[in-house]
Formats: sequence, structure tokens, C-alpha cells
Amino acid sequence: MSKAETTAKKQNPLLVLGKISAILDSFSLRQPVMTLSDIRQSTQLPVSTVQRLVANLVEQGFLDRDGDGYRIGMKMAYWAAPATRGKEVLDVISPSLPELRDFTGETTCLFRAEQQYRVCVGIAETRHALRREMHLGALAPLHAGSAGRVLLAWKPGLMQSLVASSLESLTESTITGMAELKSAVDQTRADGFAITTGERESGASGLSAPVFDSAAGLVAAVTISGPTLRMTRQVCESWIEPLLETAERMTRLIGGRFPGETHRPAA
Repeated sequence: MSKAETTAKKQNPLLVLGKISAILDSFSLRQPVMTLSDIRQSTQLPVSTVQRLVANLVEQGFLDRDGDGYRIGMKMAYWAAPATRGKEVLDVISPSLPELRDFTGETTCLFRAEQQYRVCVGIAETRHALRREMHLGALAPLHAGSAGRVLLAWKPGLMQSLVASSLESLTESTITGMAELKSAVDQTRADGFAITTGERESGASGLSAPVFDSAAGLVAAVTISGPTLRMTRQVCESWIEPLLETAERMTRLIGGRFPGETHRPAA
């Protein structure tokens, strides 16, 4: 056997692992069940390769059959549990912020609700000189901005804690009426994300999505924020998918699920 053939043979296991990883990465919370055709389209692997590897993954318990499709096997959940055992939720999901920051170039944050405010509990700051002021522990009113919109949409009871007199006007674009705010929150829940411009600070934009835990409870809002000069409506809309992918990755890392989903019992 030549040196080149020996090298190729040694690399084969890594190539196979790469293909297996591509297959497993095809599954998401938004598309938990995939057919062979779906997997092939997602991975761009040959049909014969997909059929062979999927069959092997099912045999080993990495994938489970689900009617005519496949989903991630319960064996993977068994292995995943120790990965986050004993770790704080924010320690698990915060490392995803710099990646989103590097993709967009803008500041990315995590926000949680605190009474009638939202508080910044995680941040990866933009490298641009022109930026929105934000820091860990910073407070902002719940009724203004995309993060607040997300927290209100998926945190039962928060809307009831707000009263019309507390909806302070911060800019000309701030929503100060309860009916209008409720309508905006309902739209956020329907869309799965929120985009706002100039509500908390004139000339600033925000784009936020929810992160959920294993009980489908809201953990935090993940947010991209920056000057409207750079974050126009068109730019924000182009970042919806990357934002939702990040929110889903965070949700998956902590074993979370979207509201309305149910866990399947172990076989």
C-alpha cells in the first residue's frame, strides 16, 4: 500500500464522522422529523451514502424511526444530559453570543425579565466605534424594544404587571397604550421574533427571539442591537434566520423545547 493510500485510509473515519455530523445537524426543533429525501437535500450527500449511514445510525440508536421519517434518537438525550449537569443555564448559552456578534457585526445580548424591566444578563459587544450603550446588569423598560416584546410574549403574567400609567414615552416611537402594546406582543408571538426601531432610543434598532427550557418556559430573549444607520429594516429582516438559529441552538443546548411541543416517552 502506497503512502498516499495509507493516509487516505487513516482519514476515512474522519470523513465518515463529518458525514454523520452533517446528517445529525440536519435536524432542528423546527424540523425534528426528516425523511431520507430531506436529509439528502440538507446534506447534499449521495443517496446511497445517506441510506447507508441513516440505517447505521438507527441501528446504533442515534436516530429513531418516526413513521416514514427519522428523528434524533433518545440515546442522544441520555448522553447529552451529563454535558450540562451542574452548569448554570447562562454559562451554557452565553458562548453562542460571540458567534452571532461576529456574523452580524453588532452587539448581541441576553435579557431576562425583572419586575417591569428587562435586565441584560449576557453580552458580546460590537467592535464598531459607533454602538448602542449596553452592559451587564443594564435595565430597560419592558414595554420598549424588541427584547421586552419577546419577554412579554412568552412570559405569562408580565403584561398584567404593566399598567397604562407605567408605559413611559422614551422616544416618539415608544408604545404607550396598552391596547397597541398587546397587539404588538400578539404579533411577536405569532411571528416568533420581534423587530423594533427607535422605541427605547432614537436611531437604534433591535431584533430579538426567545430561548426556552425543557418545560417550554421562557429562559431569556436573545437580541441583536445597533444603530439604525447600520441596522435598517431590510438588514434586520436578513438576520431573522441567523437569530432564530442561534435561539434554537441555545434552546437545544439546555434540553429545551418550543411551546406546544411534547416530549416523546422513551421506548
